[in-house]
Amino acid sequence: MAKKKGMNLIANNKKAYHDYFIESEYEAGIALAGTEVKSLRMGKCSIKEAFVRVEKKEVLIYGMHISPYEKGNIFNKDPLRVRKLLLHRYEINKLEALVREKGVTLVPLRVYFKDSLVKVEIGVARGKKLYDKRQDIAEKDQRRETERDFKVKFQGVG
Repeated sequence: MAKKKGMNLIANNKKAYHDYFIESEYEAGIALAGTEVKSLRMGKCSIKEAFVRVEKKEVLIYGMHISPYEKGNIFNKDPLRVRKLLLHRYEINKLEALVREKGVTLVPLRVYFKDSLVKVEIGVARGKKLYDKRQDIAEKDQRRETERDFKVKFQGVG
């Protein structure tokens, strides 16, 4: 069977973009068991409550929920177990230095297949204040309003 080329999105963390300013993004591999990969191929993953930590020169993801594979029986792992992210040493050192700053955290943004490998995109994030969130919502509403007006204007022409 030939490998699929390209990127296939599994899970997206929209809440992270709402709650944080994303300063930079890193792509990491993830250490998984066989039944977890099969479950991911079926799209059974959630990263809404997940977070990333650097501990003992390793990057770990907590709270990432991968539903048990239905046909996996005894080979299924705990859905919320801690999983190791695979990054180069220099990337881990850079992330560790960034996280030491006050107000900076690591959050998972997306989980996807890149060719046949499962990848996690993690973001270096700084928390938003309530007024920043309100401002973003107002800008989004304004953009929607202008798009709606633009759409109505051109539907009347044709």
